[in-house]
Amino acid sequence: MKLGISCGFWGMGRDADNLALAQRADELGVDVFWASEAYGPDAASVLAWVGAQTKNIGLGAGVLQIPGRTPAMTAMTAGSIDNLSGGRFRLGLGVSGPQVSEGWHGVGFAKPLGRTREYVSIVRSALDRKPVSYEGEHFTLPLPDGAGKALRLNIVPNKHRVPIYLAAVGPKNLELAGELADGWLGVFVSPEYLDEQIEGLKRGQARRAEAPEHFEVDATVPIAVGEDLGRCASLIAPMLRSTSGDGLKGAQLL
Repeated sequence: MKLGISCGFWGMGRDADNLALAQRADELGVDVFWASEAYGPDAASVLAWVGAQTKNIGLGAGVLQIPGRTPAMTAMTAGSIDNLSGGRFRLGLGVSGPQVSEGWHGVGFAKPLGRTREYVSIVRSALDRKPVSYEGEHFTLPLPDGAGKALRLNIVPNKHRVPIYLAAVGPKNLELAGELADGWLGVFVSPEYLDEQIEGLKRGQARRAEAPEHFEVDATVPIAVGEDLGRCASLIAPMLRSTSGDGLKGAQLL
């Protein structure tokens, strides 16, 4: 087992403390630093900022929003941060929820599982530096009857293969993570139900042509340490509020 830390949504607290925490975690050998995004600071900018001021700790996007970027833009972002950090980037993806997808990004939320499947396929193809050509229900690259041709990601390759994680809670999304991804971001993890979630991942893995050599399970558990119970609860409450309600009823219960 390895330990990681998460700053949650940058900009919701004292970000100087978050940076100091990341730097101290880096010194102590913590495995990964995760950053999230909703409709404030984007996770990619935060991770680039933290990566420039740390040396070894992994830089995890937990998560980049699928409706907020084209698959190609996500591959460009992932490849850029990975190269700049010397191979420390981990790409977490999620469909977010109806409010953020439709109210903020103006992207319809319908058929999120199908969109995720196609999105991951395109991103992985781009990160593997293959010419990006795809014809699906949600994405078509290049556009038919247009001037564009299939392009290859123009980033100097390094030896690190960027792992792709999917954030999932519901049974169908868990199976999708097991089938497609290199890891699972467990946003709401309780020991009481973890076995059921792992079984969902295994059902998805059983659909793979080949069993993955390594599959990372990253369990996110919010924690605050202190003697004042009310203050500790107030530190965690903003994150829980931001991931409940409309978003929770949508993407994370699939």
